[in-house]
Amino acid sequence: MRSYIFLGAILPLALACDSPQNDACASAMTASSGVAAAFCATYTAAVVETASSLPAFASACGNSSKKLSSACSCLHASTTLQTVKPSTNPAVMQATTTSTTIATTTSTNAAVVSTPASSAAAVIKSSSTSVVKATLVASVSNAPASCTASEYAQITSVIAACTNIVLENISAPASSTILLTKLKTGSTVTFAGKTTFGTTANNDFDPIYIEGTDITITGAPGHVIDGNGPAYWDGQGSNGGSDKPDHFIVLHKMVNGIISNLNIKNWPVHCFDVTGCDGMLLTGLNLDNSAGDAPNSASGSKPAAHNSDGFDFASSNNVVLSNTVVANQDDCVAVTSGKNVTITGMTCSGGHGLSIGSVGGKSNNVVSGITFSDSTVSNSENGCRIKSNSGTNGTIEDITYKNIKLSGISTYGIDVQQDYLNGGPTGTPTNGVTISGVTFQNVTGTATSSATNYYILCGTGCSDFTFTDVSISGGGKASSCNFPSTGCPA
Repeated sequence: MRSYIFLGAILPLALACDSPQNDACASAMTASSGVAAAFCATYTAAVVETASSLPAFASACGNSSKKLSSACSCLHASTTLQTVKPSTNPAVMQATTTSTTIATTTSTNAAVVSTPASSAAAVIKSSSTSVVKATLVASVSNAPASCTASEYAQITSVIAACTNIVLENISAPASSTILLTKLKTGSTVTFAGKTTFGTTANNDFDPIYIEGTDITITGAPGHVIDGNGPAYWDGQGSNGGSDKPDHFIVLHKMVNGIISNLNIKNWPVHCFDVTGCDGMLLTGLNLDNSAGDAPNSASGSKPAAHNSDGFDFASSNNVVLSNTVVANQDDCVAVTSGKNVTITGMTCSGGHGLSIGSVGGKSNNVVSGITFSDSTVSNSENGCRIKSNSGTNGTIEDITYKNIKLSGISTYGIDVQQDYLNGGPTGTPTNGVTISGVTFQNVTGTATSSATNYYILCGTGCSDFTFTDVSISGGGKASSCNFPSTGCPA
């Protein structure tokens, strides 16, 4: 990205976006630079509750808080720029490409991520988290002071100047995204201290948004990222109620990235939205939304947090998610589209288990080559779940659940349905989304008396299901499996 700095009284602001004339929002802001300067200086420090309080040029941005926040990031106050000097340390300025390669050859069970975009491969096994952590801690300690942002307003300038970035005790004001879309290739961003967010009642607002190639996002020891969930929780999540950020952390079109060692709590609705990514490693994460288990004044008798998925993967390929803890109220992991995704070493509690889907009726309806392994699911509605949307088309193939331990499952131990609807299943399967090549191996554990151990409802669109060493007990409701012809596992 080219960055131009204009100093002096004539042009106190500098436009740091390429070709603003090609973007209506940036163009309108440039044309109204005097008003825009004053607006952006206060926009991230005040709550804008209605469109009527926005300047005229905001209409070109669709009055969208996300677009306005992004456009304001294109304007650099010269006083801020002068406080951040580019590092002269070659080790900092050089892309840290070696951080995306973690090699181990001691286990034949290692999951391999490889992408045609790069010759690098990320190899992960259960013991490799410490290798990632050691590498990244060393990187953090080498970050120069000038590459540390301790205020929200400093983030854009630090990103423009550095590749080893620390975000320390950031308090993001209302309507202000931590926008990490202009990172240099090979950059590392470390969250340190406590990261907090103002309240933004907007379904389209994303508190953290990340793009880039060979990017590492990690956390310093003792840090926490707090999503301000209690300000939004009303028991309805994204299904209704008050407006609230639908996705807390968006990973968009990242290539060969690493997300590691983050401690996240109290996100409003869905936590990680991973869309259009290739060659990613997510490892050593701790997601704790357990504070949303209790009802509040808005939720009545229901848990306050709802639709609080830990990880949603869409159109993402060659991904590994490993050694991660999720306590929430919805899917621990949900893969709705994508290929070659490995989820291993998960500890899931309180939610809806390890899910494929729902699939069908979306822009991408192919899920292929997905493995869930060596994980536990406890005190959750479901254990292993595959769901296709009624009356839609798509493909679910080559799915493996291996070495999954269940306990305290309250609805279904193993659940495969071709009749899914968000408002509730129809009871009549449809065949547009085919489900084939599904393996359940060493899936064991217990369900509660209110649960069903096994439930499989297929039309004619299911084929090649294999059950090996599968044993779930304790469910008080009768199991029902209309596929395969042999019925439910014994």
